[in-house]
Amino acid sequence: MKPSEMDGVPAGGGPGFPPSSARDGEALIAECTARAIALLHANLGPQGFRAATPGSDARQRGYDRVFGRDAAICAIAAAHCGDGELIAGAERSLLALSAQQAANGQIPKYVDAEANSADFWYLGCIDATLWWLIAIAHLARRVPGLDRRLRDPIGRALGWLSCQEHQQIFLLQQNEASDWADIMPRSGFVLYSNALWYYVKGLYRLPHVGETGEHFNYLFHPFGLDRADYKRLRLLIHYARRKPINKEMYLSFVNLGYWGEEGDVFGNLLATLFGLADEYRTSRILACIQRNQVGAAFPVRVTCTPISQCDPFWRTYMGRHRQNLEYCYHNGGIWPFVGGFWVLALAAVGRQAQAAQELAGLARANAANGWRFTEWFHGRSGRPEGMPGQSWNAAMFLLARHGLGNRVFRRIYDATEGTRAGG
Repeated sequence: MKPSEMDGVPAGGGPGFPPSSARDGEALIAECTARAIALLHANLGPQGFRAATPGSDARQRGYDRVFGRDAAICAIAAAHCGDGELIAGAERSLLALSAQQAANGQIPKYVDAEANSADFWYLGCIDATLWWLIAIAHLARRVPGLDRRLRDPIGRALGWLSCQEHQQIFLLQQNEASDWADIMPRSGFVLYSNALWYYVKGLYRLPHVGETGEHFNYLFHPFGLDRADYKRLRLLIHYARRKPINKEMYLSFVNLGYWGEEGDVFGNLLATLFGLADEYRTSRILACIQRNQVGAAFPVRVTCTPISQCDPFWRTYMGRHRQNLEYCYHNGGIWPFVGGFWVLALAAVGRQAQAAQELAGLARANAANGWRFTEWFHGRSGRPEGMPGQSWNAAMFLLARHGLGNRVFRRIYDATEGTRAGG
């Protein structure tokens, strides 16, 4: 696929750059587009999208495998950007994950082609199943009949997720360290996973989607005057609304008597993109995230207030290999693939000029150290960290670029109005 063939976005990278930087920004976006496409082609294997470019380091650390969430995000990008070979790779990815589906319906964290095996993480991996379902719905628009061919695995996956749902609160429950932020202490009802669950329920027309959206807003932003009907939900809210630090963003998780106020950027962005946040709440969330990014080398820091080693929420596993210290990894590090969702959120509310500038920032992140497509950067110093050649960095750059002129995640159900808003 050539850069000019991306749906609805001009080859120059779209409008909105300041006059002084327009030419440089457009050229950088054009080059990053070509390199992102090339990287995704290079990272395709027999079973689909590998997490990173194959090589000895990737093999040693397991990044040459097809990861559920990574491959699903790449599949969504392929579905919207229209490259035939990438679409075929996306299909292989989803089929490979389906082939290793657990008997109970869970989609694995990753599949290992060489060993013909799968892994489901220490405390489970709830979001791989959610992203897999979302990717099928998006890719089926490009691959007719895909959803019918996967009807039985889809049914088992939805059944497994329904077993994780509280049957009166209608939100998913999970262990800590069991989603993409897999060394963070979020547990109970987790913002990020439940934003995905709400979107999945809308896509697959599951029951109680309205209650899921309503209770999502009661629980993760428990500062309003409305009272929930269910007494156990009211008690959860009662604890969480005491001594709030940040009322602008949704809480990262809520458990019985404790909750997360560190500011989960990814979860909050998904809440705006999927229609869980109304216009006023969306505006407050985006403003808070923007303030948090001041001084960041690239978009975006994924935690607004990192958890310190003196914090009650600090866990021993966060310090393993010194990986999740303050402003590192999931604890305030900069993740370019999440920056792609930041661009999508800005574009979705009509802030195309800012979205285009942030897209240029993503291009600079991917270009760092000789177009390394770095996994993550230190949140303060901007030092590159992690595995290079990241597939989802490339995919989210392409999807964010596409999103400048197209709505990627349509509001299929409006939580604030209780009505379907079209697919």
